Parts: sequence; C-alpha cells; structure tokens
Amino acid sequence: MSVSGWRLSFGANLIGPNQTEFRIWAPAQREVSVAIEDRPLLPMARDEHGWFAAEATCGPGTRYRYALQDGTRVPDPAARAQATDVHSESVVVDPASYRWRRSDWRGRPWHESVLYELHVGTFGGFNGVAQQLPRLAELGITAIELMPIAEFPGARNWGYDGVLPFAPEHSYGSPDELKALVDAAHDHGLMIFLDVVYNHFGPDGNYLHAYAPEMFRDNVNTPWGPAIDFRRRQVRDYFIDNALYWLIEYRFDGLRFDAVHAIGDPDWLDEMAAEVRGTVEPERKIHLVLENDDNTASHLAGNFDAQWNDDGHHVLHTLLTGEREGYYADYAEAPAQRLARCLKEGFIYQGEPSPYRGNKRRGSPSAGLPPTAFVLFLQNHDQIGNRAFGERLTSLSDPAALEAAIALQLLSPQIPLIFMGEEQASTSPFLFFTDHNPDLAKAVREGRRREFSGFAKFADPDERAKIPDPNALDTFERSKPAAHPMFGGKRQALYRHLLRLRSAEIVPRLEGASALDARAIGAAAVLARWRMGDGAVLVIACNLGTTAVAIPKQDQGLIFATSDATATAVRAGALPSYSTVAFLGPQ
Repeated sequence: MSVSGWRLSFGANLIGPNQTEFRIWAPAQREVSVAIEDRPLLPMARDEHGWFAAEATCGPGTRYRYALQDGTRVPDPAARAQATDVHSESVVVDPASYRWRRSDWRGRPWHESVLYELHVGTFGGFNGVAQQLPRLAELGITAIELMPIAEFPGARNWGYDGVLPFAPEHSYGSPDELKALVDAAHDHGLMIFLDVVYNHFGPDGNYLHAYAPEMFRDNVNTPWGPAIDFRRRQVRDYFIDNALYWLIEYRFDGLRFDAVHAIGDPDWLDEMAAEVRGTVEPERKIHLVLENDDNTASHLAGNFDAQWNDDGHHVLHTLLTGEREGYYADYAEAPAQRLARCLKEGFIYQGEPSPYRGNKRRGSPSAGLPPTAFVLFLQNHDQIGNRAFGERLTSLSDPAALEAAIALQLLSPQIPLIFMGEEQASTSPFLFFTDHNPDLAKAVREGRRREFSGFAKFADPDERAKIPDPNALDTFERSKPAAHPMFGGKRQALYRHLLRLRSAEIVPRLEGASALDARAIGAAAVLARWRMGDGAVLVIACNLGTTAVAIPKQDQGLIFATSDATATAVRAGALPSYSTVAFLGPQ
C-alpha cells in the first residue's frame, strides 16, 4: 500500500489541502476538544465506543493538543511529530510531502542480512547516521537497525522510555530527515530496520491513564507497570497501525519487536504480522524479527523471519568471560555442549527448566526451523548496557578468543548482528543513560544501583555508589563508540574479510540450508556441520579454550582459518586454542 492510500485510525490525518481530521480514543472522557494553537477550542463528537472526532481547517505544521473535560491538555498519542518534547504540542504532518529518491527500492532477501545495531543519539542524530553509511556498506553490513526512536522525555535515552510511538524523537531530527536517512540507506544498498516497543510506555509523558485507562490491565503487571491490554480491539489496532506506519510512511525494511514475552496476548503478534504481510506491497521484502525470552518457536514458523538468539549470546559470553552470575548461571554447566545445541537447533532452552528462573520451564522445540530463523550476536545494547559499567567484550575477554568467536558468528548460517563499535574493537562502554526530570532522575539512579545489589561485587553500598548516574551528561558522552587506537584497524579488517567471505561463499547457499550435526570436541570447543542449499557441506570448528583439542583431519575446502599456524595444525588433526576454521565442500 502506498502512502496516498493509507491513513491512521488514530491521530491527525490530512483529508484535503488545508483540512485535517482529528481522532482520539478517550473512553474515560465525556468531552474532548482539539486545542489548536491560537484558536478557540474545537469540540469533538463522541461515539458510543469512546472515540472522539473533529475536522478543522488547518494543514501541515499546525500545532495542537487535546483538551480533556477537566481542562488538562495532552499531546496526541498518535502524533506524527512533536514541537519539542513529550509534553509539548503535537504537529500535523503531511506524510506525502517528502519526495522519495528511491521509491523503486524493494528490499533484500532476509538471508542476505548482516545487521548492525546502533543508537541514533550516539551517532549525532539521523544525519549523523547517514554519514556513516558508506563505511558500513563497504565493511559488508547489509542492514542497519536503529534502537527505538519514538519520542521520549529529554534529549538522551536508550529509547525504551518512549511514550509517543508515532513521533520520531525531535532531538534526532525531523520526520523528513528520518526519511532522508532511509533513502540514503537504500542508496547504499542497505536495508534499514527499526526497533519498536509494544510492551510498555515510558514513565514520563504518558497521559493515557487520564483519558484511556482501558489501554492497561488492572490485574497484570510488567517490570514497567500495568500491562497493556491487548484483549481490546482499539489497543490491538493502535499498535498494528504503528507497525504499518513505519513500514509504509517511512519505508523501513523491517521491524524488531522488543521483549514480546511481556505482551500478555501473544496471539496479537501473529495477527499483527499477518496484517503487515497482507497490507504492505507484496513486491517489497519486509522482515519481522522478535526478541522473545520465552523461546516460542511457533511464531517463527509463521510470518516472522527470525528471533534474537539470546541463548547463543549467553553461552558464548560464558565461554569468553567465565562469568556465572545472573542469567549466565543457566549456561555454566557444559557450555560447549550447549553451544553445539545452539548451532544445530537454534534455541538451547527448548522446554527445559531454567535455574535462573526458579526452574520454570522455558522454550519450545526449534530443531525444525532453518538456521536463518535465529539472529546470532556476541554483543548488543542489552548485554553491554545492562552491566553496571557497560563493559564490552573487548575489555572482558582475550582478544584472540574474541576473534575466534567473531569468525564463528560471521560464518555461521545464523543471521549475524553486530553492535556499533564491535567492528572497531571499541572499548567505550555502553552505559544506561537518560535525561529525566530531577525527581524521576533520582528514582532511576537509585533504582539502577539497587538492581545490582544481588551481585557479590556490589553487596557493599559504597561499590554500588560507583555505578554511573544515568542522568549525567557524561554517562551519555562516554557511551559513544570509538575505534580502539591500536587494534581498531586490524579488527575492522577482520570483519571486512569475514563479511566478504560470508557474502561470497555462505549467503548464496543459505536458502534451504539445514544443520546436520554439532558436538562438543572439548570443554570450550565445538564442531558443527550444515548441509547448504546447493548441497555443499559447511563445517566450522571453534575452540574458545586455552588448550588445543583433537579434530578430524581435513585439508580440502578450507575457506578460513584464524591463522596460518591454525590451518597447519588442523591438517595434522589439532585445533589450537582460541581459533576457528571453516571448510566448504562436498560431504
């Protein structure tokens, strides 16, 4: 569907050259008016379902709020833009005003994806991201993934505190500048994905409770407050509209859905995905990716392309760092066997009890899914930023071991995701940062430090006090990625080499690929085999341990070895410490 044939069921829609229709669902209100800047209030008509509507002679750029019956003025929950912040006026936007340069872009197949996750604010806004696209495309990235950009309080935030899901964050740039970024990505042959948050609203600037408390459940809570009530048709449609909005009006190539295990009605996910598939032009390649701690395989057998493979990350992190606290406790026992299961079947937890979760069973069988149904990463915003000091693997693991893991990740048939700065061996932390009002800033600072009180390192209050203040400007500034002054160039060259190898040898064979077997060959070493779509067999052996392990002798079809010495040793039947090899050829 094109922009000209699309309109939101909520919010402000242009219906003529200088005519706008306003719609809001406010079932808790008897009266609502449109408060257009410098004009008298315009009463809205109410129907029996709590919808209010009105038409006004006004066009793009008009600033407005909704006036509730007690006089409170609130932003539009479906605003396409805000004048300044979450508490400011909403702005009427003409979604057809931007002239697309690449309206012919149809996307790329999912199996070609090499994702690069980034935080727009640390790159200097939408225009700053656009300046990095040539470098990323040359490196071998095929898709950039933006952390959430929905309007949030203040100018600094991870994005998961958004409260106006349709309005691009004003501190990052205008709606047209975001569209220009999408165009620029397509100019470079890059897909562009957006991380969206449908499991909660942020704590500041959310006025929904004042006029639509029915948006939330009164009997189910999440870590962020009352659960969103996806049992209601209006709620389901609000978020379906949002998913379609980013894909149609902004021409994003895909969406990543944050923490969907916190959505109480998982059937809505499949309804939404089916609506996306049936609405967006069929010739466009649109990709839908989940983050789901429940490891529910059934979604991946339907209209979703893939899921972030947290299991894969956790076991690799355990092997690289030796850490065992928190959720890493679930991967501490027999980590090589667990990594082998990840490479062969996708999920590690497929219904087994999770000690970290009080032995609650987690997951469902995933062996029947293709490798490309899983997004494999060594780092991401969560896994770095949820650490007290935001340390990267560059600071936590042996460089040679990390490079062996990078090779496994980038040559595996699972879809790789790289977090900004990994490719340059950045040691800059990625810290949790906000820009809240003083009262909320104090609560977030204290809550952040309280989160870590269960870790041995932070049992002492004096140690917890060293955890960076999320609201401090310096916390944000320190989180900007920077190339390692000594090793950045070398690490980037490794990524470039591996991604070119993936593009030339792995990607053309990915469709129809399936795992043959995978097994542990040492305490920290695995060997895995896949039958590729053209019948060739891909073999990867990875040793993240400190001693060599035995490996079947193989000297035909070697496409990668971490060093010449590794290649020589493998021909003699040994895989050295901190090394990875890959072979491609007939069985």
